[in-house]
Amino acid sequence: MCLLRDWPEYERPRERVLIHGPRALTDAELLALVIGGGAKNAGAVATCRSLLRRFGGLPALADAHAEELRETDGIGKARACALVALGELARRLAAQTIRRGDPIRNSEDAYRRLKASLSRLGQELFVVMALDAKQRLISIFQIAQGGATSVEVHPREVFAPLIRARACGALVAHNHPSGDPEPSEDDLHLTHRLRSAGELLGIPLLDHIVVGDDCYRSIGELAGF
Repeated sequence: MCLLRDWPEYERPRERVLIHGPRALTDAELLALVIGGGAKNAGAVATCRSLLRRFGGLPALADAHAEELRETDGIGKARACALVALGELARRLAAQTIRRGDPIRNSEDAYRRLKASLSRLGQELFVVMALDAKQRLISIFQIAQGGATSVEVHPREVFAPLIRARACGALVAHNHPSGDPEPSEDDLHLTHRLRSAGELLGIPLLDHIVVGDDCYRSIGELAGF
């Protein structure tokens, strides 16, 4: 197999990035620049092609744990950590595309803005979107982080940051690490409590969405509010 050092200089990923820009490179070549090396007698690009085949593409690779990555020949501790860091940076960048003033008209708008930060996590996260009188985003607050099957949330924890933000409405969301977005009985009960609290405080709860793997369910739509 031809190693990267044996390629003509103008065909090497680093030189091609400098000449043509990163969009000219394949996924495997870009990953090769991140890990900086590969399996013995294989090379970085071939190793990254193996990673992509094994995980079925970039989305699953970005969600992989370091120990899973290290099962691929040529990926040790340092390279696994580099790939895990790359996946986390991609998620944080996607989350930062949510801007103050963005309209949140319905559950689809909310899901589109929260998908990157709530999908395919190993633990449950519970967040609340603070909205103004025109249902535009003021801010997003992480309220709680739980385990693989549940997260404990109290209404006061949800509404305290909403009151400070002078929110006129709210939308809450959490994820199911199982990938199945079907709401549980606890999810339905919590939604009822939050709606009641919101009515008393004058900050109506517009919806509660449950995020799964590339899908979501709206408890508001299920409950008819």
